[in-house]
Amino acid sequence: MLSKKTKYAIKALVAMGKNMDKPPMQISKIAEVEKIPKKFLEQILLDLRNAGFLYSKKGAGGGYSLNKDPKDIFLVSIMRITDGPIAMVPCASLNFYHRCDECHQEHTCGIRDVFIEVRDATLKILSETSIADVIARESTLINM
Repeated sequence: MLSKKTKYAIKALVAMGKNMDKPPMQISKIAEVEKIPKKFLEQILLDLRNAGFLYSKKGAGGGYSLNKDPKDIFLVSIMRITDGPIAMVPCASLNFYHRCDECHQEHTCGIRDVFIEVRDATLKILSETSIADVIARESTLINM
């Protein structure tokens, strides 16, 4: 299941992606428009800024804006920043691998084998889908 933190991060990045040619967005504006608790959003935006996705400007006319083109921000990166592993079980994770305590022979575990397939399919979609793609999908859905 997608965590609220990840969903809010994606929503905030989409909002800023739609705002590319305008002044930086204030946290309060993003929170209001996207219906995200402001304090929670502050922490999410700080994490995204520290990861290099956002630029922040203090003072009058300040706020947050994208530090990268929306087509270069992929969902897989956002999920790893906000939630960590993509895999549903630790023994199938590429970046956060951890052997399951109850597993005797990992290489013959049917559960692990299935969830490696799930991970690979999920990674394919998330690695190929950018914030620009999400914005384009929203535009298409609005015009249907």
